[in-house]
Amino acid sequence: MTTDQLNDLKERLVSLRRYLDVDERKRQIEDKEQQSLNPNFWDDPKRAETILKELKSHKNWVEQYEDVATLVEDTEVLQEFYQEGEGTEEDVNARYREALDAMENVEFHSTLNQEEDELGAVLEINAGAGGTEACDWAEMLYRMYLMWAEKQNFKVSELNNQPGDVAGIKSASLEISGDFAYGFLKGENGVHRLVRVSPYNAQGKRMTSFASVFVHPMIDDRIEVEVNPADLDWDTFRSSGAGGQHVNKTESAVRVRHMPSGIVVECQQERSQHMNREKAIQMLKSRLYELELEKKRAEKQAVESTKMKNEWGSQIRSYVLDDRRVKDHRTGYQTSQTDAVLDGDLDEFLKAYLMHHESSSN
Repeated sequence: MTTDQLNDLKERLVSLRRYLDVDERKRQIEDKEQQSLNPNFWDDPKRAETILKELKSHKNWVEQYEDVATLVEDTEVLQEFYQEGEGTEEDVNARYREALDAMENVEFHSTLNQEEDELGAVLEINAGAGGTEACDWAEMLYRMYLMWAEKQNFKVSELNNQPGDVAGIKSASLEISGDFAYGFLKGENGVHRLVRVSPYNAQGKRMTSFASVFVHPMIDDRIEVEVNPADLDWDTFRSSGAGGQHVNKTESAVRVRHMPSGIVVECQQERSQHMNREKAIQMLKSRLYELELEKKRAEKQAVESTKMKNEWGSQIRSYVLDDRRVKDHRTGYQTSQTDAVLDGDLDEFLKAYLMHHESSSN
């Protein structure tokens, strides 16, 4: 580690403290802790829970900053000892790498600074045109996101699954529950392109398949979205997924159309129609919330209308298996570890998008 590298680390720490507004967060922690000690604090449970959630968030960011600050300070102390003839260069370099990794990790997490970023996510996958090939690709993506979520220790529930006629899936929806699940996954919206030698083609031809991914935040009690029951058109049907005799005999799955927006939501996760209706309403509110977010983003980014938008029709990533290459077309990040990516190693792609998005929006 050089003196310049240490100075760069210290400068980044100063910038991080300013960006996270650590001093203001500490004042907020003190204020909210005082509020929580008020004997009447729980008279309004909803407000109390909001205050405690904000308190937890402020503490989390301050702790992350202070952990990095401690590592940077330790690195500087070890460097001074080494220059005075004590300790080893290996010790200094090891602590420097530890501080650098921690710094980059907090800088990355600091990009997740919108209210909705902290929420869970609903991830929808739809096979593109192309029959069995596209349905198989959609199922490969389904498995990829499932494995990614498991690596994060997130809870995953299948909300809907429409099997393909021969193999794979036509469409599927997953609820991914965990802190910042939506923040991590929000850049996955768009078209994912697969190029491979097809296992379904007798001539072994190279085939191209497409599938669309749509991610939106799963709102909870912290966010209120009003839905007029008169605007809803309900339908029931039999679940198409595995579920035993009960599912086959009853129309427990539900479909609801929100007539003003045209949004249609299906849910067959639960065994009872009542529970599926409740989940469908939550999913609908999440979609409506996402719609409002999109409107705000469109207004904010009107000046960038000439740039490629991260929308349904935009191809965001290519997975070229025979060339052993996965490339994100927005950030330029790519890897030759195609098997690892399809096994859920997505973090570098997610990080590259979030860092790129943050820098381009500043």
